[in-house]
Amino acid sequence: MRYSLIILFLLIFHTVSGQQGYDKYFTDKVLRLDYMLAGDSKSTTVYPVGMKEEAYFGGSRTKLIDPFGYGNLKYEVFDATENKLIYSRGFCTLYQEWQSTAEAQTIQRSFYEVATMPFPRDKIRFVLSMRKRNGLFEKIFETDIDPSDYFIRKEKPFDVNVTRILYSGDPSGKVDLAFIAEGYTATEMNKFRDDVRKMTKKLFNETPFSSYPDKFNIYAVEAVSDESGTDFPGERQYVNTVLNSSFYTFNTDRYLTTQDIETVNDYAGTVPHDNIIVLINSSRYGGGGVYNYYSGTTTDHPLSETVFIHEFGHGFAGLADEYYTSDVAYNDFYPADVEPWEPNITTLVDFGSKWKKNIAVSTPVPTPAESKYSAVTGLFEGAGYSAKGIYRSEQDCRMKSNSAKGFCAACRQAIENMILFYAD
Repeated sequence: MRYSLIILFLLIFHTVSGQQGYDKYFTDKVLRLDYMLAGDSKSTTVYPVGMKEEAYFGGSRTKLIDPFGYGNLKYEVFDATENKLIYSRGFCTLYQEWQSTAEAQTIQRSFYEVATMPFPRDKIRFVLSMRKRNGLFEKIFETDIDPSDYFIRKEKPFDVNVTRILYSGDPSGKVDLAFIAEGYTATEMNKFRDDVRKMTKKLFNETPFSSYPDKFNIYAVEAVSDESGTDFPGERQYVNTVLNSSFYTFNTDRYLTTQDIETVNDYAGTVPHDNIIVLINSSRYGGGGVYNYYSGTTTDHPLSETVFIHEFGHGFAGLADEYYTSDVAYNDFYPADVEPWEPNITTLVDFGSKWKKNIAVSTPVPTPAESKYSAVTGLFEGAGYSAKGIYRSEQDCRMKSNSAKGFCAACRQAIENMILFYAD
């Protein structure tokens, strides 16, 4: 009993002290910094665009520093007076995916980006860093921000209807998901709400999400499009939609994304959110997911719910693709001499930091793709778009195929860790 009381006291102390730290440095609103990433396969330049105040910070008040080290980029916020790190997040963007395409070797392009953080009470220093091919971060941009700067816009948020699909409590202690409608007209919002409920049901039927429905708040943000559907540039089909989504991203027909990150975040900013999901009103197979950026999927294909779970694995937990036989636009996405930051694949450079300790002594390493090893954690070659040199933990997984029964053990652990990070 005495031991339990000590643990309880420590947990309470950690929560209270974390809250006090938050209140010292931040308000309950959001500071949003918009910028451009521009360059080619070898160079990147950052161009600031502007700042605005948003109404709802949905993140934890006690866990402000990102502990995972995930992402191809990260931003850090330092108190200017104390030079103390007070907030950080890792993330990915379509820009760095594009940098690994053949096109990026011949032309330069720019991508709109958004960074959000709790609104500071005093001056801060914002530092943006990019992960290089050697796996190490390098600073690419730095700026001082004064929260009293009159160029920080304080505009009214979009006038959009929002429906609470699931509400489990105070957003600061929950995983807050903002589902945004794309390609739904004003007369199709009943369908959108039903589609969000359909995806929510699928999410909580999947392990480990099934153990934590009480840790989530889910909002349906009813962004209205002029026309239904999405664009198919490779088939010369275009429609007017609110988020400007499109198949054929990087000329891959099934890759469905939007590069209109400004509008995506304008709509997401109408609710407290930790993660964004864009639902696209289409019956075509496709989607995309980018870590701490957004996840997107169509709604009416027979595999749409399964694709949603896969893409949400990318967007929410930073999981890598484990397939290696499908065509992709990337060239040598993972260097063989660098350990991937994603928790579910390895090049063996630092396998000890992954699931190595969970492999039974009786399981051979590397592990043959034989039926007797179909339900065990091992080291199976083939992942991250390469048949050789990159390994996954199980023969099949939701991050590898649509026919998998669910996530592999490495993915389940990573997802659970992320849920417990956001949910106090």
